[in-house]
Formats: sequence, C-alpha cells, structure tokens
Amino acid sequence: MRLLAEMCVLVAVVLSCLLPLSSASEGLFRKALIFPVENARSYVTLTPQKPLQMSAFTLCMRLSTELPVGREVILFAYRTADNDELNVWREKDGQFSFYLAGDGLMFKLPQLSALGTHMCVTWDSQSGLSAFWVDGKRSARQVYRKGHTIRSEGTILLGQDPDKLLGDFDVTQSFVGEISDVNLWDYVLPASDIQALYTRHQAPTGNVLDWNTIQYQTNGIVLVKPVDEGK
Repeated sequence: MRLLAEMCVLVAVVLSCLLPLSSASEGLFRKALIFPVENARSYVTLTPQKPLQMSAFTLCMRLSTELPVGREVILFAYRTADNDELNVWREKDGQFSFYLAGDGLMFKLPQLSALGTHMCVTWDSQSGLSAFWVDGKRSARQVYRKGHTIRSEGTILLGQDPDKLLGDFDVTQSFVGEISDVNLWDYVLPASDIQALYTRHQAPTGNVLDWNTIQYQTNGIVLVKPVDEGK
C-alpha cells in the first residue's frame, strides 16, 4: 500500500509538470519573466491600462536569449480577432522587424545577447517615421504605414505568436530566455527618455503598459524572478 501511495504521488507530480499552469498577478517591478524551454504552450498575457487605439507608439523592453540566428523569434505580439496589430520579431535571417496589420518593416541591427539587450521601437502615423533603438542608439529611420491606426480589443502576448486571437502557436517561433521592463506609450518618446530607460535613470513609465504595475497572467512554464537575483 505504501509503495502504491508513493507511485500515485509521483504520477501526480509528473502530470502537474506536463499540464499547462496558469496564474494571474500584478506588478513586475525589478522582475523578469523567464521562458526556460522551447515549447508551444508557455506565454504571458499583459493587460493594458487603456485601449490600444493608437496612431503612434513607443515600445521598450529588455531581452536576453541564446537562440541562434536562423531561428525566428517572436519578441512581442498584439493581435485582434482579424490581424496581427503590432508584432515585433527577429527574423530567420537575423533582421529585426515589426508588423502593423500587414507586411513588416525590416531593420539590420546588432544581435540579441545572453548578456541582455535594451530594445525600443517607435512609430508615428502622421509622418510614418519608424525606428528601432538598441542600447540607447537609434537605427536609420524608415517610413511605414503612414495614416494607419492600431486597433483596440486585442490580446497582448509575450512568448508566443498567436495566429488567431489566442492560439495556434508554433514552437519554432516561441521565445526562450528572459524578458523584462516591457513598457508601451501611445506617443513617440524623445531620445533623451529612451536613453534614460536604457541606463536605468529616471524616465517616464508606460501609459499603456507599465511594467511596474502591470496586470499579467503566466501560462505554462514561465518563471518570475528578480532581475538582480542569481538563483
């Protein structure tokens, strides 16, 4: 009987590891989301402070990954029922891109590192001017989707690319590594603020997504740990 009881406990532990886990929390001040393994079921949903009805934005985040070039990686996904409204990628060829409900805009940038990269994307509908910022330095600007508006009533995901509102994930596109300091504004930040964010000096937090107070839900195998903790 004791052996049977121990076997039942072992089976329960194994099943708990195999089944998706989900938990909802609030606030990620000085914390990182860790996606330790490649799979098609681990992701985090973020709840915005206001609807993503935007004609301009600045999106910033810190990323650490060892995924090699030659493997596409989703870095940020916001999807409505019909479109990928705002997706940020590292493409298979090593370029970086973002998509606003259509064909994407490509940039050649320094590669992501296991030691960490601070990355921002800016876009303004009125002029169409778009850019990436890597560790406080701006890329050459391009013009993209002038006059476009990002629509609200979608879902924001980290870790997976949804091919419908929430689902149809592809393991070969999933993120593996650490993500922190995800902030989103519905306007283009000045260069001084982006550089201050990179150096962790005083700067405004996002008025759409504020990492310090964000409501979020983890699903699958995702760890939440302090950024300065080594264990």
